[in-house]
Amino acid sequence: VQLQASGGGLVKAGDSLRLSCAVSGITVSGHVMGWFRQAPGKEREYVAGISRSGNGITYADSVKGRFTISRDSAKNTVYLQMDSLKPEDTAVYVCAGARSFSTIRTREHESDYTYWGQGTQVTVSS
Repeated sequence: VQLQASGGGLVKAGDSLRLSCAVSGITVSGHVMGWFRQAPGKEREYVAGISRSGNGITYADSVKGRFTISRDSAKNTVYLQMDSLKPEDTAVYVCAGARSFSTIRTREHESDYTYWGQGTQVTVSS
């Protein structure tokens, strides 16, 4: 199983970025898929998740209204559209996959996720 995140970079506050997570070995439609981030000196935190059905989506309060998670089952890829970026969004962003019997629920805890990819760095300057 491989999850390869890409799309990070250095941007200014207010800019947008779209992260991609190309998945192989599992299907994005058969798992809960999530994005987490870890800033320097801080613990990894949940950012967004999408359920197996694609209809259940949750966000951390800190990104709600600015970030959008989506997926393309045909490409087996998960996306994170990040708008109105702030310096506090600076972190390494990682995608992850979780097994789930539920088709509509997401997962917000690290311990729920089995599959993890490498991260992509997002740096937002003020």
